[in-house]
Order: sequence, then C-alpha cells, then structure tokens
Amino acid sequence: MHAGVLQLEPMQQSEITMTRVDSSKTPVLAPNPPSAPGGDQSGGQKIKRRYWTARTKRDAWIFLAFALPNIVLIAVFTYRPLIANIQYSMLDWTLGSDFATAIGLQNYITFFSSADAANVLGTTAIFTVFTVGGSMVLGLLIALALSQKLPGRTFARSAIFAPYVLSGVGVGLVWLFIFDPVYGVLSWVLRSLGQNSPQWINDPKLSLVMVIIVYVWKNLGYCAVVYLAGLQSMPKDVMEAASLDGASACRRFISISLPLLSPTTFFLLITSLLSSLQAFDILKIMTPTGQGTNTLMFETYLQAFGSYNKAGYSAAISVVLFVLLLIMTVVQMRFVERKVHYA
Repeated sequence: MHAGVLQLEPMQQSEITMTRVDSSKTPVLAPNPPSAPGGDQSGGQKIKRRYWTARTKRDAWIFLAFALPNIVLIAVFTYRPLIANIQYSMLDWTLGSDFATAIGLQNYITFFSSADAANVLGTTAIFTVFTVGGSMVLGLLIALALSQKLPGRTFARSAIFAPYVLSGVGVGLVWLFIFDPVYGVLSWVLRSLGQNSPQWINDPKLSLVMVIIVYVWKNLGYCAVVYLAGLQSMPKDVMEAASLDGASACRRFISISLPLLSPTTFFLLITSLLSSLQAFDILKIMTPTGQGTNTLMFETYLQAFGSYNKAGYSAAISVVLFVLLLIMTVVQMRFVERKVHYA
C-alpha cells in the first residue's frame, strides 16, 4: 500500500463494478419517508393524536367552573319541575292531599273529550292572535312615526315604552278602575253622555275584548322599541337610491323596509307568542273567575287553586300548554325562519 492511496481487495472491487449503472437510463427512486415511531409499518402510516393534553384538560376545567353553576340551576329549577309536573299529570290528586292515585293518561283524555277543551283552546287562540297581531302591527306603525324627526320624540319613546316595564298587577288594577261598569271612569263618561255602560266584566265576550285591549296596550311599547331599532339600523343609501329612482314612501316601505325588517319581525313573533300564551297576571286581576278569559294558562290556575282543586288535572293542562309552545317554536324555527331576509 502506497501512502495516500487506498488499496481495495479484489472482492470489494468486483462489488463496486457490479453497482455501476448508467444514470441516464435508470431512474432515481426517492427514498421512503421514515416511519413514525410506533406507527403502522404494513400499510398507510397513522399518527396517533392525543386529545387530552394538558391544555384541553385545563380548558375543560375552566368550562365546568363557569357552566356547572348554570347547569345545576337549570336542572333543579327547570327540568326537575318539568319532569315532576309530567308525573303529577298522571295522578288523580287533590292539592294538599297526602294520597294520590295513578290513572295514566286519563286526565288528558278527560280534557280533550270535554266541552271545556274547545272553549279553552278557542279562547287561547283568539287571545293570542289578537294580542300578538295587535301589538306587532300597532308597534310597527308607532315605530314608523317615532323614526321621523318630530319634536318631543324622545319623550314619546319613553311614554310608549313605560307600560311594558310596569307590573301587570298594577296595570290590571288601573284598567279595572277604568272599565268598571258602576264606578269606572269610562262608565262615568258614557253616563254623562246619556249612554249605558257596557258590562265589561260580567259579559264573557266583552271581558275577553277588555283584557285584549289592556294586554296590547301594555306590550305595545316593547314591539315599538324593537321595530324602531330595526328601522334605525337600515342602510340609508338603499332608501336614498330608491327615493332618487322615484319610488314612493309606501313603495319603499313595502319593497325595502319590510324585507329588511323580517329578522326583527321573526324575533318579535317568537317572543310575543310565548309571552301571550303565558299571560296570567292581567287576566287574574281583571277577571278573577276566568269567565270568558280562561286561556290554557289561566285554566291551569283555576283547576289547581280555584274551586275545582284538581292538581293532577291542572298538571295535564299545563303539559298540553308546554307541548303547544314547543310545537309552535319548532315550526317557526324550521319553516318561518326560511323566509327571513338577513342582510
């Protein structure tokens, strides 16, 4: 072996000669990627992910810390009474009694097979349609008036919204003093004009009209303020462009304002329906016996705490009300919302 020259054995020289190939004819293959430790060596390589890392565990504990109190409160004060009420609806039970008899669905059968069901459901439908429709239509008209640059509009907004924040009991007492056929203010005005005062309280049909008027008056401000917020959030350039094109105010309202107000209308429709179906305080104060005003909510009270004292039957009516509210909400969310135009 000379200095600086590497001598190869004959076997090594033959191996080098056999591995020489023409690079222009043989493609160069890319090396296989290294397999992950512990991965699948037979086919496609899978990488195992760790879902419960220190960060995800910390986020889970933070979520529980904030959500658990609300979950406990909702479970105790909402779902537990709901389940208990469904159980009570299957009992023949008098309120305050220690004894109850399981009767299955007999309370529901009794309600739907009696003449009271048609009366109660019809009264509920009339009350709901007129209170919701009246509040929303009049609220929209008032919102259109308050959106104009008129003197004293700030005071008018406060005056319109004030009845909504008042107690329903107080509102009922004040209006009862107005509608009283003997000592009421309206009766005094009509007698001074030589007219007889209608029997608002004693006539079932007039009683329903009376509570509808009062309920619309109380909730009018809420609808007006919500509609006013929707009108003020509209893009002014669209209205100005339509005005320059020669569109009248009525045409702009029908073609532009109403479609843009559809999210507001949808929101008010849901909240107003739920509120109307659960109305109680004004009905109880103005018509204590429920004559002509026995909606589902009021009938539930009358059956349990009135002269009937049927707690199980009352629970069945409240379950019917719950199912009705659930169905109406689902229908609105599934079908009515499709026609809502979100800008």
